[in-house]
Order: sequence, then structure tokens, then C-alpha cells
Amino acid sequence: MRPLSRRKFLCGVGGAALTLPFMDSLALAGTRQAIAKRMAYFYVPIGVVRRGFFPGEQDDTIPEGNLGDVMQSLGKQNPNFYAKELTSLTPTLKPLESIKSKITLITGMDRTFQQGTDVHAQCACCFLSSAKPYTVQGTAWPLNRTLDHIVADQIGTQTPFPTLEFSCNNHRDNKESIYFDNISWFGTGHLAPSIRDPRQMYRRLFSTQQTRRNRDVTDLVLEDARSLKRKLGQADQHKFGEYFESIRAIEKQMDRLEMMRSELNKVSFDEPTEAYMPRGDYIRLMGDLMVVALQTGLTNVATFMVGPERWDTPYMFDGLFDKPRSHHQMSHNQTNTIDELLKIDEFHMQQYAYLLNQMDQIQEADGTTLLDNTLFTYGSGLGDGSTHQYNDLPIIVGGGGRRIKSGLHINMPEGTPLANLWLTQANLMGLETDEFADSSGTINAILA
Repeated sequence: MRPLSRRKFLCGVGGAALTLPFMDSLALAGTRQAIAKRMAYFYVPIGVVRRGFFPGEQDDTIPEGNLGDVMQSLGKQNPNFYAKELTSLTPTLKPLESIKSKITLITGMDRTFQQGTDVHAQCACCFLSSAKPYTVQGTAWPLNRTLDHIVADQIGTQTPFPTLEFSCNNHRDNKESIYFDNISWFGTGHLAPSIRDPRQMYRRLFSTQQTRRNRDVTDLVLEDARSLKRKLGQADQHKFGEYFESIRAIEKQMDRLEMMRSELNKVSFDEPTEAYMPRGDYIRLMGDLMVVALQTGLTNVATFMVGPERWDTPYMFDGLFDKPRSHHQMSHNQTNTIDELLKIDEFHMQQYAYLLNQMDQIQEADGTTLLDNTLFTYGSGLGDGSTHQYNDLPIIVGGGGRRIKSGLHINMPEGTPLANLWLTQANLMGLETDEFADSSGTINAILA
């Protein structure tokens, strides 16, 4: 059988700009595409409850006040460097149990804070910042072109989208500035706007050149795909079917959420309608879209923001509370709300674990998984939401395959810049550079 050109197929499916996973049957004779390196970030706002997240802190006293970067105020010194096997998981990390061999917990790293703004203001926008403190003139934020765009200049030149920015903040009340609600920036003052609506992201990824009126994108593709399927081998037919089933599932989920929103709009609520949308469904739907985009080569670089900083608008956290709650307001009363905050931290970790497992189930052409070829990092710009400390941040690196060491807890010496990890990841993505922002070196303990 003569191999079918994958590009020719993609250009001919009813005008739909849709990408497929790698299939042997679609490969040109004698050729093999190199497996792409990918990078993605899962950002959680407001920090975490330290006693639930960090190993060895379960019995610590809940600190009070705004500690900033004063580690001694916690009543203990940060231990020196060590790297050991990640064995038992803390309560917040428990959702990662099934995938812990492919993650590494990194503690002890600090985010640089530049005096001049509220602590929350620099959490998100400066999380992936590429600026040293006080070097960018005319701005209170040490913010320049963020890491995702710098890396995309290297690994995103051949993809339809150099980067994709996902956000799960669907509220329309603009209480805070854009600096509280975005982690991706083209440069100082130049925001890379995120997409918050699943339908809008779907259309961006799977748009058609012709106006869609009566049929959705997968209808168009499946109609033209009937003849293709007969030319696929049995294994590829199965992969083909799984892929389109996942797209169909995304569409059905979007329809369900849109119907729910339509019904809620008919009811009078004290909170915005969006507060009652199930958070888990919404986050996982946006996450599924991100995974498909990485899987199919629509992009190699993505940022995923679970929620905004210091946003008091409430959310309905699935199965946790009987009414919408404000994560930010709860964080300022940790002594009385610690059980509820621990539930929110675990809830966010469940969403991260879900996406890790989704990636690990997608097989690449060489037998590895999508997760093996993706650095998928969980993190927050605060080490503790109630005290606003911006040191000893909660960071987890998932995936990376044989390029990194996994299943570890690496504790860095006190004062290690978060930029050291970003420099390490930039090098792993193929960038030949010796520094990133205020980095002082790479994290060699994570390198295989």
C-alpha cells in the first residue's frame, strides 16, 4: 500500500484545519518524524496550605502576618540541599500517587520580589518572568518576555501556534488589573491574552475556512475521513477512533456546560452566574483541549492558569462546599478555614493529576508517551497564601521522560532562585544559554 501523505490529508478534509496524532499508515515511506519536545505550565493562585503540601511541616504552627521572604519567621531554617526518593506523599500530593514515578517535587526555591506593588500583583505575571529586579525601567514589575515565549522561539517555529494560553477564570468582573490574571507576556507591558471560553478555544484550534452553520468541525472531518480509514492499519484505525472520540467527548462536555449556563442565566443569584459552574468540569475541559493541542502538534508550548490572584469572586468547587466560596478570602483566615483550604489545594492537585494521567495514556510513535516528551510543571507564586511569603514555593515537575530524574524530592538550599529551574528547563528544550533572569545556575539534581 502506498503511504498517504499526512499533510495532504490534513489539507483536504472539508476545509478543516485539523491535526492528527502520528500514525504509521500516514507516514511517508522511509521517513520518521522526530518526537517533539513540549513544555506546559499549570499555575495555581493564592499559594498553598504549607502543612498539607510540604513534607515535614504537618505539625507546624500556622504562621500569622505577612512574612514576605523571612524564612526565619516560620520558626525553622530551610535545610541544605538534598535529593531523595519521593516515597510517602503529603495529603495535598496524594492525588499524584498513581503517577509519582513520573514527577519530581522541588522545594526551597524563591521568587524574586521587587518592591513597589502588592505581593499578589507579582505572583502570576512574574512567575515565568525573564527580568532581573529593577532592570526594566518605568515599571514596578520585574517583567519582560516570559519563559514560554522565549522557549517557543526555539521549539514553536514549525507549529501553527507558537504558544497557547489557557485560563480558567471565566468571570467578567475585572476587579484586578491584568497583572493578577495572566502568566504569559510577549514583553514588558505586552500581554499574551489567554482564552477562557472552551468554545472559543475549540474554534481557535479546530476552525474551518468556511462559515460553520449546520455541522461542527468533526462532522466535516469524519465525512472526508471514511475513505482514509480504509487505508489505515488496524492499530492506526483504533488510534484514529480514539482520537475522534476524545474530540466528540470535548464537544459534548461543552454543550452540557453551555446548556447549564443558559439555564442558570434564567435564575437570580447574588453571585455571578459563573460562580455556580462546576469548577472541575470547566478545568478538565480546558485541560483536555490543551492536551489535544500538544498531542497533535498544534503547539509545543502552553500555559494553563487555574485561577486569578486576589480575586474575591466565588467559585463553586465540585463536591466540596454547598455554595460558591472565595479562595482568596478564605486564605486570609487560615486558622478558621484550614480544612476548607486543604480541600481546595487537593482539588487543584486532582486536576493536575488528571492531566498528567491523560498525557501518560497517549502513546507516541516511538513507544513513549506524551507525558514523557512534555515538561509539565505545577506551581504558584506564593509559598503560603495567608502569609504572602514568596519564598520556598510549591513546585512539581511532571514528565520529561529520560531527560530528567523523576520520583524524587529535591530540596534546594535557602535562597535558590526559581529562575534556576527555568534556566534548566530552557536548556532541556534546546536553548543554549547560561542565564535566565536572576538565575545563579542550573538544577543538576534533576538532570538525567
